[in-house]
Amino acid sequence: MRLLFLAVLRRHTGNAVTAERVRDHLEAAGHVCILKDASDLENSSEIAKLIEAESLEAALALHLYRGGRLLRGHGIPFGIIFGGTDLNEDVNHGEKKEVMGKVLEEARFAVAFTESMKEMAQTQWPHARGKIYVQSQGIVTGPNSAFNWNTFLRQSGINQSADNLHIFLLVCGLRQVKDPLYLVDAFSEWHREEPNVYMVIVGPEVDPVFTREVGARVKRAAGVRLIREMPQGDLHAALKNCFAVVNSSVSEGMSAAILEEFVQLAKRLVSDPALEREIVANGREYVRARHSWQAERCTYQNLIRTLEGSIQD
Repeated sequence: MRLLFLAVLRRHTGNAVTAERVRDHLEAAGHVCILKDASDLENSSEIAKLIEAESLEAALALHLYRGGRLLRGHGIPFGIIFGGTDLNEDVNHGEKKEVMGKVLEEARFAVAFTESMKEMAQTQWPHARGKIYVQSQGIVTGPNSAFNWNTFLRQSGINQSADNLHIFLLVCGLRQVKDPLYLVDAFSEWHREEPNVYMVIVGPEVDPVFTREVGARVKRAAGVRLIREMPQGDLHAALKNCFAVVNSSVSEGMSAAILEEFVQLAKRLVSDPALEREIVANGREYVRARHSWQAERCTYQNLIRTLEGSIQD
């Protein structure tokens, strides 16, 4: 089957990674999957021409509003994958919410990454109940076996023995919504108390102006380092070697109270090896049970078969 897959493909974003992974799942089942950036196809007539030119039989969209709205009315069966923006932002705009509801009326299926996303969607669009499936994002890693942790530390300006260090990695594209500066002052203060504790921010330049702001702030912060874009294999190896991974995001509504609690819990983790081992073991089991790459592949391949059935009918 020849499929059109619409997604917002801005580099260095989770959407782009998800889109590539799902396309791989579909192509592994023998489908021809033409991935297009929804941002480049704002006009419905362009979609119609593309469908005709490529003899497309079905479609999939990542983002109910940004991608799904472009698939309405073309007469081909399609499914959608909810994006976080759909349920966290766009649903609060009346016109967008109405459009998304109409997209769901036409869609043959919809995929939510979590049960809470599914519940939110069903609350907003009760008519879609029964066609929303939950599939967590699959995780697969490929650390570079040639990666050298000590070299990475030296390149980061950390000239201490790796055996005595506690490196916290924050991986994100350098843009304001990811708020990479949120933890800087807290880590800098902690580093002054314990010089073997560092935070290393790893991320590509997405917003040039904000990137300069991050660079300037990090230069003034003791115990904080900034590394620009890394090859994926090296990044996975760095994640494997670091003590812990941290995350921050404006859209997750973090507060100062959470920040204070984070430092307290991080210090406990550093001083309690048994707790560290327990968290690592639990994390591995959670990923195995909830974020299986194989299960994700099976889900998308099965859902796409329902579009094939629509064509035959």
